Amino acid sequence: MATSRSGGLWAPLESRKNLTGSACGLAGVVLTFTGAAGPYWPVVVAGLYGAGALLAPPERPAPPDFPDPSAQLDEVRADFGRLRGYLAGVELPPAAGERLGELTGLLGALLEPGWVAEVLAADPDGVHAVSRAVRQDVPEAVDAYVRARWWTRMTPGQEPPERHLERQLTLLREEAARLTDRLRDAEARRQESHTRYLEDRSG
Repeated sequence: MATSRSGGLWAPLESRKNLTGSACGLAGVVLTFTGAAGPYWPVVVAGLYGAGALLAPPERPAPPDFPDPSAQLDEVRADFGRLRGYLAGVELPPAAGERLGELTGLLGALLEPGWVAEVLAADPDGVHAVSRAVRQDVPEAVDAYVRARWWTRMTPGQEPPERHLERQLTLLREEAARLTDRLRDAEARRQESHTRYLEDRSG
């Protein structure tokens, strides 16, 4: 705690404005000893200090230290492994199981360590979409199906819950496919940009 208070007391003295003003004020002291400041040396020293403090660049707070996107993907990748373990223990109808397999296959390909994951890491919206699918959308959809299936067995005649699950998984699969297309298009634009750069350089 003492260190924190000491840093707070010394902070104004270590500011850019004070350091710059002090340097200019020191120049005024030098002028005083050379006789250039004359009898008004206090005014000269104070004026140079003030001018230096005004000319000094303002203090710039350090930007927040956000986590590395690649580190975020490592966490999502670990959660995806846990999700697959959970899904392995859930019995699904064939159609829903097929759609779930397509979705998890696509998510797994995006999260696979390598250049594809590097492209994904450079897209914050894409990282958020994959994270949301892994941590929220897929487990909630499957869990809702499991709970609704129990109620349907208790009260037959209701709409089969697998229809909702199939629709939800289809929508999530389409969303993941759109993300994949966007990442692919971004890579294509990057390649085209590099081609134009080489053409311009050659010309």
